[in-house]
Amino acid sequence: LIACTVELSDEEMIAIAKARTKILPRIDWGRPMVVDKHSLGGLPGSRVTMVVIPIVAAHGLMIPKTSSRAITSAAGTADAMEVIAKVDLTPEELKQCVAKANACIAWNGKLNHSVLDDAMNAITRPLGLDTRKWSVASILSKKYSAGATHVVIDIPYAEAGKVKSKADGIVLGQLFEMVGRELGLVVKAFATSGESPIGRGIGPSLEVRDVLQVLEQHPDAPSDLLEKSLFFASQILAMDPAVGTVEKGAEIAQRLLHSGAARQAMENIIQAQGSHDWPDLSGILKHPVYATQAGTVRQIDGFVISGLARMAGAPFDKLAGVDIVKPAGSTVHAGDLLYRIQSCDPALLSQTAKSAELDNGFRIT
Repeated sequence: LIACTVELSDEEMIAIAKARTKILPRIDWGRPMVVDKHSLGGLPGSRVTMVVIPIVAAHGLMIPKTSSRAITSAAGTADAMEVIAKVDLTPEELKQCVAKANACIAWNGKLNHSVLDDAMNAITRPLGLDTRKWSVASILSKKYSAGATHVVIDIPYAEAGKVKSKADGIVLGQLFEMVGRELGLVVKAFATSGESPIGRGIGPSLEVRDVLQVLEQHPDAPSDLLEKSLFFASQILAMDPAVGTVEKGAEIAQRLLHSGAARQAMENIIQAQGSHDWPDLSGILKHPVYATQAGTVRQIDGFVISGLARMAGAPFDKLAGVDIVKPAGSTVHAGDLLYRIQSCDPALLSQTAKSAELDNGFRIT
């Protein structure tokens, strides 16, 4: 335990990663290039993966994506995707889905050796121990076993996050790239700001709404979600030898969005996994939260906002969450609507509203 959380050397980290790759046979997709994208998480909203995957699939690269459910956030990628599609796939179902759609966005619970992480997390999380080096070995060994050859890693940093600063994020990114090379993977890692949520919706259905608005180029689509998604899609497409540069990757990503090809690719993934009807919206209850002072929204505390969304019932209540009206950088007046809390449970909504009165998460100066 001490070795894994305090004194894990680079050589030990590489040894752990290599040992983990031997636990399960590696999936062979029959392609020379299989790409993947992973985020360390901790940033509310930020359903970047659900925009990137269909863009990359529409381009023709294979990108089988397995994701976790929420641990401390209002929604994991699997929780959000479950709003519109089945995510609890068997290994055989996942392979069939990827054969049909070039991609999947599935839950990883049945698909890898996460039992090791379950054992470690049960010890390290309650003690607040730093397991970032263990996580590097864990994440990359899973990517290897899943058959990936090229991986892009998003490392969000924030004072209240898992990674505290950009400098820490860069160092961690270098570790990912180094261990990736030792496993024979091409890994590119990027430290990104995680001080405020990405997108407007916090909670499964609200986050899916944001994703679909971006894919459908809706005028209300969150610009920050679009921008970050295009950045990561461009980086992945640039790994394709036929593309070669990030600039060309960006052009292709834009074209696939504007032509509707990315939206169609998402529909192909949904149908291949098994589509779900959108939840019944008639039971939603909403509570508005207003600004108590004028100024500029300097930061939205993701920890507070995510906590409110969970208090309202997310991710188990797919419709629960926080719908942000004034993103970071907005100018507001006293009495302006900042966001709406929504839930299907009146008692939870009332409790969450009281908590928001104590701290609404918006830092206005």
